[in-house]
Amino acid sequence: MPLTLLTIPCLEDNYAFLLHNPDTGETLLVDAPEPAPIQATLDVQGWTLTDILLTHHHWDHVDGLDPLRADTRVIGASADAHRLPPLDLAVAEGDRLTICGEEAEVFDVSGHTVGHIAVYFPKSGIVFTADSLMALGCGRLFEGTPAQMWDSLQKLRALPDDTRVCSGHEYTQTNARFALTIEPNNPDLISRSDAVAAARSKGEATVPSTLALEKQTNPFLRADVPALKKAVGMPDAPPAEVFAHVRKKRDAF
Repeated sequence: MPLTLLTIPCLEDNYAFLLHNPDTGETLLVDAPEPAPIQATLDVQGWTLTDILLTHHHWDHVDGLDPLRADTRVIGASADAHRLPPLDLAVAEGDRLTICGEEAEVFDVSGHTVGHIAVYFPKSGIVFTADSLMALGCGRLFEGTPAQMWDSLQKLRALPDDTRVCSGHEYTQTNARFALTIEPNNPDLISRSDAVAAARSKGEATVPSTLALEKQTNPFLRADVPALKKAVGMPDAPPAEVFAHVRKKRDAF
């Protein structure tokens, strides 16, 4: 039976995720912004946490951990362990581990922070990206360089098109408005922007998205696409420079 994925709104605009194996009863929590909505969802579903994955150290991804951890296995990046809550399992890029009965693969996606990780479940076609690759965006570069983030995004872009991208915030509508300033004539982006606006008007989450949709519409994944390079007046520039230019414009948006 396939794993069950639930998206849980937390705080003002964060998301946590629950991944559940109905055959084994195992349940993974990805990030812990605040405990109450997560515990309420667990109670409604009748699930018990067995694992908690922390993608990076920022407070809005870890501050809800303590009331939830109990007997769980807490997983996080070895490179970030010095500023994460105590870990039971420290992981690094290329590590493969079993969570909820499925093999998962760890990626280093530094950029937003140094030591940020993403975790990919190939069988289920799900990747948890938090504040690296986001719906129609990417995280602000608080610690890493544009070259680091571009490298991280390329790793994620190489996953199968039907991969569901579980990112950490509901920023999609603002990201869409910005993306349209970069590629105002991109028909896929125009269509997605309309769909996002409709979803948000009804209070619906726009996360997860699909990698195929991100590749068509997310300007930060398109820094090596000729149409985008031309649109920003950098047709011959290296992709990392194009990415840096677009990220700088987003920071000022």
